[in-house]
Amino acid sequence: MKFRNPNVLLFILSVLSISVSWATSATADFHGFLQCLTKRSHSAHPIQETIYTPQNASFQSVLVLHINNRRFSTPTTPKPLAIIAAKNESHVQATVVCAKRHGLQIKIRSGGHDFEGLSYTSDVPFVILDMFNLKSVDVNLAQKRAWVMSGATLGEVYYAIAAKTKVYAFPAGICPTVGAGGHFGGGGYGFMMRKYGLSVDNIVDAKIVTVKGTILDRKSMGEDLFWAIRGGGGASFGVILSWKLKLVPVPAKVTVFNVTRTIEEGVTNLVYKWQTVAPKLPKELFLRAMPQVKNIDTKGKKTVAVSFLGHFLGKSDKVVALLNERFPELGLQRKDCHEVSWVESTVFWADNPIGTPINVLLNKPTEPETFYKGKSDYVKKPLPEHVFESIWKKMIEIENIWLDWNPYGGRMSEISVSATPYPHRAGNLFFALYYSSWYDEGIETTNKYLGLIRELYEMMTPYVSENPREAFQNYRDLDIGANQDSQTNFETAKLYGKKYFKGNFDRLVRVKTKVDPHNFFKHKQSIPTL
Repeated sequence: MKFRNPNVLLFILSVLSISVSWATSATADFHGFLQCLTKRSHSAHPIQETIYTPQNASFQSVLVLHINNRRFSTPTTPKPLAIIAAKNESHVQATVVCAKRHGLQIKIRSGGHDFEGLSYTSDVPFVILDMFNLKSVDVNLAQKRAWVMSGATLGEVYYAIAAKTKVYAFPAGICPTVGAGGHFGGGGYGFMMRKYGLSVDNIVDAKIVTVKGTILDRKSMGEDLFWAIRGGGGASFGVILSWKLKLVPVPAKVTVFNVTRTIEEGVTNLVYKWQTVAPKLPKELFLRAMPQVKNIDTKGKKTVAVSFLGHFLGKSDKVVALLNERFPELGLQRKDCHEVSWVESTVFWADNPIGTPINVLLNKPTEPETFYKGKSDYVKKPLPEHVFESIWKKMIEIENIWLDWNPYGGRMSEISVSATPYPHRAGNLFFALYYSSWYDEGIETTNKYLGLIRELYEMMTPYVSENPREAFQNYRDLDIGANQDSQTNFETAKLYGKKYFKGNFDRLVRVKTKVDPHNFFKHKQSIPTL
């Protein structure tokens, strides 16, 4: 709800107590929170225009605008007391200070792609601090740098960079609607990671609002906190306002391709070889394997088709020659390849046809489309062929599932495990995402697919990393350990913390204890204090 007149605000406050579903004490805190926001509002940037409550017709549309997973957009999903769609840094500061003062939890949402909805749901009274209005991308080509606000999507980042240059880029993810805030905070990987590492390996500064409501940059926050927010999850430490990116050089033309083979076409032998070849290819080549279930005929018979998706920082003739030497079984031909600009390659990776205009990167959904569940793994030893055959069988049973297998090696093997909180570096053949999505509503359908993907994950236990079984924080998974929103138990946090961060978990805890000693910034998988 937008409040332009403080008197109107006070009137509405008296009405809200009737309709807010939280306990009476929480409602009183909420009233105090809104009054606090009004008192801290600046005439140049009035915060009243950014506040939405359930009494406003726009509340639901603003709420679902950045919900990506329909599992967390149901009638029983806990709703916020308000959404603060910040338009200025001062709005972020006020929201933090007032929420802390009046006992409300804040959920910080950039793109809303959190797999478990942790950026917009809670078990306790909460407000959403929505960052989508803070989306500027300021590219300084002379310095080869770009300041990106956390509410910008990756598509907006790519589009803005391409508007200034064809020979510089930034290594980040493939989904253009993902928010920069969460993506960078969790690590951020993409099709140039074998050449340049993760997004966080190329971030040189940041601005954060602390629990005290102060704004700090790298120099004033210090190297410990700057280290922690680059892969340790920014939402445990404060509100990241913006990131300063180091742009990386790319050729004017890069090569992309998609070669698909099915079980019947011998894909099992192909992926068996792929897993040892792909991590040893030159850094300039990223060769993902993506298995999906496909129909063979109209009678319902199904198979698994694996798409070998390639991105090469160079011309097509060179990559064809390279793969015909190193991976001839793939049978890559010149006609399979497309030479495009780097920004056009991001359009390709977003599953658009070659030739799609790049302004598609600016498109955004207005509501969630599917229910889904994701899980992640790291593979350090080659999988036997029979394991791939078992995977195909299980995928066909599940049907609504696809996997992403992303090769490591290259730059990823050169960066120290402690350089950032993201520890999954040398020693990995590939990183796996299991992703099941469905359209049918109902708890029975949801439980069916949750059970099936968990069965696949359990089946893979003997063949993936162990002690701990590693996981990727950007692919949030509450199955590996979760606290309540109301409190952060250290031993429970250690369960998921060691899987996400391995030995870096201990340093993250020390930083958290220093900068947020009373654990104001928390969620079900946040970093605990000592």
